[in-house]
Amino acid sequence: MSGQNLTESKRDPKNAVSREIVLGGDPWLKELKTGQTLRILDLEGNQAVDTLFFSLADPKERYSAIDTINAQGNVYLTAGSKLMSNEGRVMLTIVADTCGRHDTLGGACAAESNQVRYALDKKSMHSCRDNFLSIIGECDRYGISKRDLTSNINFFMNVPLTPEGGLTFEDGISGAGKYVELRAEMDVLVLVSNCPQLNNPCNAYNPTPVEMLIWD
Repeated sequence: MSGQNLTESKRDPKNAVSREIVLGGDPWLKELKTGQTLRILDLEGNQAVDTLFFSLADPKERYSAIDTINAQGNVYLTAGSKLMSNEGRVMLTIVADTCGRHDTLGGACAAESNQVRYALDKKSMHSCRDNFLSIIGECDRYGISKRDLTSNINFFMNVPLTPEGGLTFEDGISGAGKYVELRAEMDVLVLVSNCPQLNNPCNAYNPTPVEMLIWD
């Protein structure tokens, strides 16, 4: 179930058509056209990047964790993994990966999960679900609502699956300069929360920035 497949990219950042820094704890929303490639670059290491994908043609078609896991026969994502939609179509393909493993099961932190995982007084802390809701509220032209926020990918996040079928949240396995690249197989909307979680060992209790690069 480790699923690691380290594959470096030959793409030159100088040739990227878009480069944006997303600060630790911030959301990000961007359109990605068919054939374009997105690199998510972990600038300082062990950051968790919670990510969802929606079809631009019809946002009701969206990334499906269940269909993706079934298609890979693996709960972890790495180079060669195909991200499937809830309609059984390939949305994106991971074409390069220097981290080696990305989580599909841990989900996005929320007020409720913060309270259950950590302590009652953590409920009010900023969360990835807050980020998702705030940015889709600002960009309502896409027609995405909170009911469309399903199970997400956690890029760079280390959530081992135990032999008993449980999950543990462990120190990250990424490092400064590690990245994952995804090629769009359809026009998609990329929704990101660069995790603000201060309680999570996956980002060493220190949310840090990531860079988003896009090539035509």
